[in-house]
This record gives sequence, C-alpha cells and structure tokens, in this order.
Amino acid sequence: MIAEINGRKIGKGYAPYIIAELSANHNGAIERAFATIKAAHESGADAIKIQTYTADTMTIDCDREDFQIHGGLWDGYKLYDLYKWAETPFEWHKAIFDYAASLGITIFSTPFDESAVDLLESLNAPAYKIASFEATDLPLIRYVASKGKPMIMSTGMCSEEEITEAVVTARDAGCKDLVLLHCISSYPAPMDQANLLQMPCLSDRYGTIPGLSDHTLGTTASVAAVALGASVIEKHFTLSRNDKGPDSEFSIEPDELKRLCKDTFDVWLALGKAGFERQKAEEGNKHFRRSVYFINDLRAGEVITASDIRRIRPGFGLPPKCFDQLIGKRVKQDVVRGTATSWELIDE
Repeated sequence: MIAEINGRKIGKGYAPYIIAELSANHNGAIERAFATIKAAHESGADAIKIQTYTADTMTIDCDREDFQIHGGLWDGYKLYDLYKWAETPFEWHKAIFDYAASLGITIFSTPFDESAVDLLESLNAPAYKIASFEATDLPLIRYVASKGKPMIMSTGMCSEEEITEAVVTARDAGCKDLVLLHCISSYPAPMDQANLLQMPCLSDRYGTIPGLSDHTLGTTASVAAVALGASVIEKHFTLSRNDKGPDSEFSIEPDELKRLCKDTFDVWLALGKAGFERQKAEEGNKHFRRSVYFINDLRAGEVITASDIRRIRPGFGLPPKCFDQLIGKRVKQDVVRGTATSWELIDE
C-alpha cells in the first residue's frame, strides 16, 4: 500500500516519512510554536504535527477522583488543568498552518472531537492522525474517515479486537490510505518494552502501511523500526527539554531530530533489495578474489602438478574450483611463474 500526503509518497520503496510532533511543546506561546516548526523544517522532518483540542472538548472541569492523575509524568494534575496547560488554542491554528506553508513543511493534526475535524477541514489539512487514546472512539474515527484523507492511527494500549474495529470503521467510512503506528503509550516508554516486532505484525495483519509512534528516549528505537520496515516515524519534538513543558521530558531536540532524519534515511538506503546481483561498489574488488596461478615456469608440453599451481589472489585466473581439474593436464606453450591460468593455455 502506498499513501500520499502533499505529493510525498509514503510506503514500501519510499524513504521513511518523519513526523515531528509539536504537541504541547509550544509551552503556551505561539511564537515558540513558530520557532519549533522552523526548527523541525531545518532539521529535515517531512511534517510537523499538532494536536487540536481544548480542555473543554477533551474532558470536563471536575474535581472528583476519576478526574485526578496519580503517578507518572503528570502526577497530581487534574485532567482539565493538564489539558488547559497543553492545548493548542483553536484561534492559533490558521496562523500556524499559514506559517508552516510559508516554510514549505507539511502540517496536519490530531483531532480529538468532531469540532476539531471541522476546524482542520477549513484549513485544508492534508491528513489526519488518530491518537492511541482515541483509537476506541469509533464515532470520531468514522467522522475523520468520511473526509477521505490519509489517516495515521496509533495503536497504544489497543487489543487486537480494538485495532480491528478501528481499521474496519475507518475503511468502511471511506479511508483508502491507512497507516498503523505501533505505539507504547507510556511517557517515556521503556526500551525493553518497545516491542518493535509488533510493527510488521500489524502491517501484515491489516494490510496497512507500517510505522512507529516512538515514546522511548533517544532515537535508537526509531532507527531500528526503519530496519524492520517502518515507513512512518513520529517523534515528539521540542526546542529544548530544559524549557519544561507537558511533553518535554520525552521529546527530542533539533540536533537529535537531524540525526534521526539522517540515520533513518541511511538505514532505508542500506536495506536495498533481496537478490544476488553484484553491487556496483563491488566491481573494482572482484579481481582481488582468489584464482589459480602458475607458480613455476613450465615449458610447452609439460604436465601440470599440484606444486606448479596455487590458489592465490588476484582473481584473473581460473576460479579455485578448477584447481583439481588442472592437475595432470599439459600446457600448450611456455608459461612463466605468475601467469594466470586459463583454458587457452591448457592442452585438452
């Protein structure tokens, strides 16, 4: 399967598509959002992704225990307060989309309800992301899929049944280009639980484009994912982890994003294709393989013995497999030590 976002083809045979996730790393300032988008573009990312919600579209302002966070990165927050801190205001969206367009970097978003989809449609968003936490929100998936844009869905926390329901819902509602991102919804995700082998399993099971939404620290897991066939890599991105924000702890910085883009591209180049054709880079060295050479002077008509020939480098003579066939044969003409063997020199 091949998808296309803003003219960039994604899938087998194409370089990995790198998405820098801005998320809440604007830290409440639109100027920082602009600077982060610029840094992502300069670092080589294919796309910048934001999240489209408000605290009121995500939850309700309620102090009951159900709405309190205990443990993890956001311990002690009330859900409403966390989302209020992290939201990208709807009124910023047009300016952010316009700025990304002026730089030439693709921008799209993760909507968290239908009003967010409507806003993004008004901005001609070229694709949609479904977050892991919303992968069970089938009405939202159905509404997004009805727009006919490429969809990228994360699968964190999902059972096989839930993934199947999400995929079937998206396809039945009109989604033709679907990317499934393997994801571990832990912030950060432990490396020993990254479980990257699940990624090609998802692709084979559902016939989707494979990818990784990577919450591990660093870039190792993302690079390894490309070696396993990932066509899409999504990574949270910040200007600096020192500027503390909701997602800063598990985000990568510009120098890391540059390295990620380079390393994943290099790994993709290195994969090549299966086959037995000699590569161009090897052509100059094929002559340095072993072959059979005369190591003694012989006169025309003399019989070749095992002590007259050796399997040595370079490779201009007959291949080593011919060594035993040459013993006992006669030479047609005089040969000198260091002459490459050939059937033209042998009296059959």
